[in-house]
Amino acid sequence: MTAFDPVRIGIVSVSDRASSGVYEDKGLPALKDWLQRALRNPISFESRLIPDEQAGISTALIALVDAGCSLVLTTGGTGPALRDVTPEATLAVAHKEMPGFGEQMRQVSLHFVPTAILSRQVAVIRERSLIINLPGQPKAIAETLEGLRNADGTQAVPGIFAAVPYCIDLIGGPYLETDDAVCKAFRPKSAIRPSQP
Repeated sequence: MTAFDPVRIGIVSVSDRASSGVYEDKGLPALKDWLQRALRNPISFESRLIPDEQAGISTALIALVDAGCSLVLTTGGTGPALRDVTPEATLAVAHKEMPGFGEQMRQVSLHFVPTAILSRQVAVIRERSLIINLPGQPKAIAETLEGLRNADGTQAVPGIFAAVPYCIDLIGGPYLETDDAVCKAFRPKSAIRPSQP
């Protein structure tokens, strides 16, 4: 038995108004809160609050990957508005695209709002890091990460985070352990480590 692997996670909130102090950012606290509930690993966070500027977003993502973040989550800037450039900035630093994440996020969100089809979230791999664009609203962040549950608590529609730990295994990152009550990770039997105390 070994202790849980430590993990460094980058969290990025992209917002012109929040980054300039017009209103309080709610994206970073929402990401941090959810991850601390979902993961049993010790987490070191690298946080960034930045404006909707494509070059600045790309620079931040590269810096977080270079700093050793195995997972980088962004929130905001994924709609069709002129200033929404987070997907473009993310794709610009990608070594591989992971389209299934964006497809599933839209699928989950469509259960709540028809405007989910306007979201343009993407996920990519850069080096040994998984970068995922999430929606801008805290409620939508949790919904897309966790998925939907039936009245009896069983999973109705899987959230995207169920696939994140195994993806990070495959790219050479730390072994992420989830709290099943929040989000049960899926791995093939051959990839599962013995459970920790």
